[in-house]
Amino acid sequence: MMWLIAGITVWLLGWGLNVWLSNQPKTRFTRLAVPILFGLTLIAIWECVVQGFNINPVLLPPPSMIGARFASSTAILWEDFVQTVIKGALSGYIIGCGAAFLTAVVIDRFPFLQRGLLPVGNFVAALPIIGMAPILVMWFGFDWQSKAAVVVVMVFFPMLVNTVQGLQATDHMQRDLMRTYAASYPQTLLKLRLPAAMPFIFNGLKISTTLALIGAIVAEFFGSPIKGMGFRISTEVGRLALDMVWAEIVVAAIVGSAFYGGVALLEKAVTFWHPSQRG
Repeated sequence: MMWLIAGITVWLLGWGLNVWLSNQPKTRFTRLAVPILFGLTLIAIWECVVQGFNINPVLLPPPSMIGARFASSTAILWEDFVQTVIKGALSGYIIGCGAAFLTAVVIDRFPFLQRGLLPVGNFVAALPIIGMAPILVMWFGFDWQSKAAVVVVMVFFPMLVNTVQGLQATDHMQRDLMRTYAASYPQTLLKLRLPAAMPFIFNGLKISTTLALIGAIVAEFFGSPIKGMGFRISTEVGRLALDMVWAEIVVAAIVGSAFYGGVALLEKAVTFWHPSQRG
């Protein structure tokens, strides 16, 4: 009963503080404090509910158990992070997004390719990752290379579509003006089309951040060395060590949020002139 009373108290305090902060002048502190306070409130309520109802840790471990396992397994978590995020997700993200960007420029330069390449890309994007992952693991082996290949397949089409759309964002009057200045295609691309396409390009990059991490983790379910976040999750679930599974989920959530936030900050620095970045 004490835990349930504590949970209700935490909920009421968190609600009151969030309402108060939401009514304050919009500053950087309040914009950060509201989501942080909301997250801490949810974690505290989670702890109180699990302890109060005596829920089996196999079904839902309390945050205190997950935190203890996180602190005692930092070496394992770091090794899994390097294998999955650095080697698999990040390398596939760079290769996939880079290849998609170059393909989009070629499509923009030779419009007839759009009728042939985009339908093929749409077909590949529609393939289920559950079906493609074991095939790519067999092709590229059980190490990080196959996970990077899965990530390339997942991020290529979203990045391609957004970049192609961005390169076509300029209107005819702007392109005609560049032609009256006798600007070549590379000059038009660098001085007009790429700057106008930046919001679309960064939209594709942000979408691909989450897809890259998901693809790398899912691919490890179909074969990997004895390390990696996907391998650890599938192994620990079989051993009913759900605290370790949740620790890996925490790492994935932190990495995914940081990855997306980093790209968003880069977007803000590059496209500061765009209306979406004002205010």
